[in-house]
Amino acid sequence: MRSEELGETLLPKRLALPIFASDPLSSVAYATQEILLVLTVGGTAFLYLTPWVAAGVVALMVVVVLSYRQVVHAYPSGGGSYEVVSRNLGPNSGLVVAASLLVDYVMTVAVSVASGVANIISALPSLVDYRVVLAVGFVAVLTAMNLRGVRESGNAFAAPTYLFIGGILIMVGTGLVRYLLGDAPVAESAKYGITPEPGDETFAGFALLMLALRAFASGCTALTGVEAISNGVPAFQKPKSKNAATTMAVMGITAIVMFSGITTLAVVAKVHITDDSCQLAGFTGDCGTPQQTVIAQLAAAIFGGDHSIPFYLIQAATALVLVLAANTAFNGFPLLASILAEHRYLPRQLHTRGDRLAFSNGIIALALVAGGLLWLYDADVTSLIHLYILGVFTSFTLSQIGMVRHWNRTLGEQPTPQVRRDAHRARIINALGAVVTGLVLVIVLATKFTQGAWLAVLAATVLWLMMRGIRRHYDRVAEELTVADPHEESVRPAKVHGIVLVSKLHKPTLRALGYAQAFKPDTLEALTVAVERDSTDELRAQWDEFDVQVPLKVLDSPFREITRPVVGYVRSVRRGSPRDVVAVFIPEYVVGHWWENLLHNQSALWLKSRLLFTPGVMVISVPWQLNSSAAANHPTRRAPGAVRRGEPANPGAK
Repeated sequence: MRSEELGETLLPKRLALPIFASDPLSSVAYATQEILLVLTVGGTAFLYLTPWVAAGVVALMVVVVLSYRQVVHAYPSGGGSYEVVSRNLGPNSGLVVAASLLVDYVMTVAVSVASGVANIISALPSLVDYRVVLAVGFVAVLTAMNLRGVRESGNAFAAPTYLFIGGILIMVGTGLVRYLLGDAPVAESAKYGITPEPGDETFAGFALLMLALRAFASGCTALTGVEAISNGVPAFQKPKSKNAATTMAVMGITAIVMFSGITTLAVVAKVHITDDSCQLAGFTGDCGTPQQTVIAQLAAAIFGGDHSIPFYLIQAATALVLVLAANTAFNGFPLLASILAEHRYLPRQLHTRGDRLAFSNGIIALALVAGGLLWLYDADVTSLIHLYILGVFTSFTLSQIGMVRHWNRTLGEQPTPQVRRDAHRARIINALGAVVTGLVLVIVLATKFTQGAWLAVLAATVLWLMMRGIRRHYDRVAEELTVADPHEESVRPAKVHGIVLVSKLHKPTLRALGYAQAFKPDTLEALTVAVERDSTDELRAQWDEFDVQVPLKVLDSPFREITRPVVGYVRSVRRGSPRDVVAVFIPEYVVGHWWENLLHNQSALWLKSRLLFTPGVMVISVPWQLNSSAAANHPTRRAPGAVRRGEPANPGAK
């Protein structure tokens, strides 16, 4: 796609919702389950806390959605939390948010895909041994789809997302109607008790409070991805801020309704779920087989068993949307990485758009790291979930504090009364958001740190230090390259000494000699290294026989080295005349197939890498194209990037 076609990739609200909100919408599929898994640590005695914990999560979601609607209007350029914090709290705080979000985007892919695979296994238990293969395969498919471009991925993901929303709402509505009619659905696991873990049979006082807070922290996974819309405002059609804010409101309302409905049905149906099936009192099956997910148990209870068509439809939609929910990260991570690269905190390659106007390098980087995590943790949701959501609430908290400062500055500029009223209201919302999300951050740290969240903290810290180091490097390079005095910097060298490296007297050598003579250096000589006496004597004889008009200098190498004698000689020439320049001409073969490179000595490459570090030395490659390179220069089909590079559509076209 041409750069001018970027406007054609902008998204209407109906496509922006599945692209940017699939993560928070799909996380309701496992948020309730994570609450129940924590509360059943002490058996079934504490499941009465489920509605209260869920109510806390809903209240938090309302506050966060309202807060981020202010961000969308105040900062429509798409930096989201990173831009808000950088502008209002300083670049170091902005980097904290950026590092936290990058780590969390990786975790979003890993957790979403792992959860999707878990739902597939709930419907098809025979696939349990292929969990990791399925997870990594789904990441590869998502990567390929996103490399096609934002709008194309939106078209592909819209139907599954809306199918999931419709399926969950139908399931919730059917279950609640049955409950109101006196025919409440009962989960298959309701008949089992849960054996408490040793030492966790009783909770009281502070211990009970910590259990509830831990369950609340796990349930807050329902909020992951909420900030993605604020990061992606530039991808919306105009009016961008209004459309983004509307999409965020629709996302918040839909997610709250779905999460509340699933949690209510889980309580009504008496879903009992635990990490270890052996803890189920009265369970006679294979403990090695994981329990069905909460969604699967509810679908089976409401629609007449786990072999009914609606059950399979719900499981298929849930698994599909959970896998596709990783698309939120596939849009958020590359976009944030691109902004950071533009600000010189990440490699510049991450700022480059690919052939389909997507940030291809960021997409590939995300896929590699997330795929590695899935392989390392065996695609297990419970193991991965402890590394999750810490980064989200770090960015939530700092961005809300930054927004409070933003509104303080707005009020200090004494705008019109209407603007002041709006700013006062927005400041109250963001201040409330800062307090609430700050408390949740403390809870998440306190309850999840020792269970694996420390790894996320460590990863974010390392990333923060790395980004500061990258920025220092770019700043140092920019300072070194800045021209202070154009006349002083452009002084011509006193002389140019030409050196042509020679191994044999053949066509590539003669071309290099002719090319060097065309430069008309002040001095020119050919240079060879005497590794084998017979070969060197033969070269001297050929040099005299062909009457080459360039003097040949032979360097002795008793230890059969090539690089060190050449580099030493070039440096000696340079030391003798500091104001002169040494131009080293290196003849090289160009082959057409990768395996042919393995058959040829790569001494030229190593020589270049050493000479490039020598001041005052210019390294010039003189290629000689072998016949096989001609075929590689005219491929039968265009490679990726051919249009951008100006290659003809038809092979052989001029």
